[in-house]
Amino acid sequence: MSAAAPVGVFDSGVGGLSVLAELRRELPAEDFLYYADSAHAPYGERSPAEVEQLTRSAIQWLREQGCKAVVIACNTACAFSLASVRAWVGDGLPVIGLVPALKPAVAATRSGVVGVFATPVTLEGSLLRDVVAQFAQPAGIRVLPLWHNGMVPAVEAGQQDAPATDTALRDLLTPAADQGMDTLVLGCTHYPFLVPAIRRSFGDRFALFDSGRGVARRTRQVLTERGLLNPVGGQVRYLTTGNPAQVQPVVRQLMQEDVAVTGIRIEVPL
Repeated sequence: MSAAAPVGVFDSGVGGLSVLAELRRELPAEDFLYYADSAHAPYGERSPAEVEQLTRSAIQWLREQGCKAVVIACNTACAFSLASVRAWVGDGLPVIGLVPALKPAVAATRSGVVGVFATPVTLEGSLLRDVVAQFAQPAGIRVLPLWHNGMVPAVEAGQQDAPATDTALRDLLTPAADQGMDTLVLGCTHYPFLVPAIRRSFGDRFALFDSGRGVARRTRQVLTERGLLNPVGGQVRYLTTGNPAQVQPVVRQLMQEDVAVTGIRIEVPL
């Protein structure tokens, strides 16, 4: 495997761009292929079997493009398929996944009430249950599961700052705040793009945590251990299984860059 090969980054849509931003800060010399499976988003409303099949298809495509590692920048995909996908891929291609940022949230809470804002599939997955059992339960921390099926589509449509999004977030988070929540885990990679909306309604009432920085550091560690750090590079290619004419303006808005998005066609038997 060549150190000059790109790192693949995969998400159900544009949410993984929040992780890509952290990867680029941590690894500015790396080249990246960003794969947005917009044709099948949102994953949070799909069955675990469908999520795993879509994840495998994305990783296989990125492997065929010569990627030296793949970051699954999708909490829902990691919740149900990370372990099985790693076993399927084998040791030849490192696959780095997300773990909900519950550990630092537990350490930060003063009220003892932590919210986890994620998709229903992520909240039902064994990965989150394991993290809760490991970090929250021994500390006596109450964990509030929070979800809203409209938030991923809002970000996918570039409506993260729309008045309707502000209203939906207030309706969702106000009852949790009334129960004493002072710390909120953003358990979907789309949700860091909702931080300005959360701050507009709640100010600094909640400490906010997501997994982007942690997975970027882990990716550096994996590449270093395998001798795969790229000494020079920094290019990003953006790809979507959806309509690039629709996806490209949203990517430009979220990344604040004049980038091009290329459409790709992937047949996935669901």
